[in-house]
Amino acid sequence: MRILLTGATGYIGKRLLPVLVKNGHHVICCVRDVNRFSVPDSIRSFIDVVQVDFLDASTLVNIPKDIDAAYYLIHSMSTSNKYEELEEVSATNFKNVLSGSAVKHVIYLSGIANEDSLSKHLKSRKNVEDILGDATFKLTTLRAGIIIGSGSASFEIIRDLVEKLPVMVAPKWLSTKCQPIGIRDVLIFLEKSLMNEKVFDQNFDIGGPNILTYKEMLMEFARFRKLKRSIYTVPVMTPRLSSYWLYFVTSTSYNLASSLVDSMKIEVVCRNSRINELLDVKPDGYLEALERAFTKIEGNQIVSSWKDSQVSGVKQFNISDFIDVPSFGCFKDKRERVILSKAATINKIWSIGGLNGWYYADILWKIRGFVDKLYGGVGLRRGRTNPNSLESGDALDFWRVLYANKEEGRLLLFAEMKLPGEAWLEFKIKDNKVIQTATFRPHGLLGRLYWYSVLPFHGIVFKGMINAIAKGGEEA
Repeated sequence: MRILLTGATGYIGKRLLPVLVKNGHHVICCVRDVNRFSVPDSIRSFIDVVQVDFLDASTLVNIPKDIDAAYYLIHSMSTSNKYEELEEVSATNFKNVLSGSAVKHVIYLSGIANEDSLSKHLKSRKNVEDILGDATFKLTTLRAGIIIGSGSASFEIIRDLVEKLPVMVAPKWLSTKCQPIGIRDVLIFLEKSLMNEKVFDQNFDIGGPNILTYKEMLMEFARFRKLKRSIYTVPVMTPRLSSYWLYFVTSTSYNLASSLVDSMKIEVVCRNSRINELLDVKPDGYLEALERAFTKIEGNQIVSSWKDSQVSGVKQFNISDFIDVPSFGCFKDKRERVILSKAATINKIWSIGGLNGWYYADILWKIRGFVDKLYGGVGLRRGRTNPNSLESGDALDFWRVLYANKEEGRLLLFAEMKLPGEAWLEFKIKDNKVIQTATFRPHGLLGRLYWYSVLPFHGIVFKGMINAIAKGGEEA
């Protein structure tokens, strides 16, 4: 079958794509920016990539008409405070364009919405379900709560809290109940629902066998990691304070933290497990899902991370708009060093950031990350998805990978930190030299003042970094 996959660059979409290809389907991947989508060579011949923004009706002509089924995996919770409006427009455009196609079945991954009083986030998800339900195609809605898997937003937040805080003074919503589900089981439900008449025009809650409070989830995680943790809840923490608490302690963006806090006051427990019998699925328990997640992490096999999605940054942009580094009106810090081994130097460059740090004066990088957080930026907490590989679109601490080509020996990063301007960091291997160039395009007088204020630190940070990279290549 020909399957339309929206959200192909997202956490779920990246993992669902190889499953669909393995099952013999030809997949049409909808992406807002084709340069952010790195297609594995092993499946390239089984997919088509089309550039579509469901908020821009003029791009919908790129969607082919001869599709059999589609997955709707689009969410805007991290993008804007007005995400309800964006999600409504996106769902309406999706419904309208597919109503004029041959599509028979659409599967929508939503959130559990069983309470009378829903959060803004869950109301928006329910509204999308209602919009998609008023169409000519058959709709199946799978409603999930907390998804546990390597790289998922929920998992990474739990991991940040438990591994960084021996003692937590937390909001009272930690007593709210939820029913987590492992990412493997989410993919199984998405796979087995496809063109299955048993699930047409129905909605189902999907969850694991364990109903836990958020506090119990944190404590179970701590026991799994053999960490001694204490959690105390207080009734006086406002939603705004709770959002800031999550934002500063974890790697989440403030918009996402605010939406999550709003939803964490609502119980997300499945009504029943009827779909388990319909599709013959037996979901893993919470501890089994944790074990699977850490098996992937320890084996460096993380397929996707929410941090690599476009909405994890504070800037929304197309890579093609920034891949050509400007020179006019820019400040540059360019340094060169002779190297002995091109391959070893490239490996050193490709390992930068995350747990490896930036090779010199890491304390200054951490201070810059903390300041960025204070001003609403992403900080350094995003790290990197895989310790050995980098692809266009990946998050790398407070940078975004624009271009990564090992054969060419070029890595280009764009700053997603809060800045009075735009910044690039580029590494090139040429003529037995490593060339490191930091470029800053200032916005007005404030941008120029910023550059000169940090210039003394550049002499420390950038000089030390290129020396370490060149030396690392020599030692190997």
